[in-house]
Amino acid sequence: MEAALAKRKKSQPLNQPSCGSVFKNPEGHSAGALIEEAGLKGVRTGGAQISEKHANFIVNVDNATARDVMELIELARTKVKEAYGIELQPEVRFLGFS
Repeated sequence: MEAALAKRKKSQPLNQPSCGSVFKNPEGHSAGALIEEAGLKGVRTGGAQISEKHANFIVNVDNATARDVMELIELARTKVKEAYGIELQPEVRFLGFS
């Protein structure tokens, strides 16, 4: 367990508030790698940012709103679809959105 936690601490932004891993990995791909390769690592909307440590995490860097997070989710889905023809599927549940 200690080795697994150490690995996660190295590769994931566990020291920042986030909604966790946002997208399921498409078959044969890493969602984080696709987002990073699309040039989105570190992109910020309002107080939310695509993590510079792991691009499949959206972190709260400055009082992010749900709308800030949703805009980044949609941006990632759009850019990855345009660049690779792959539709990212969220693994988070959206509550209170239509």
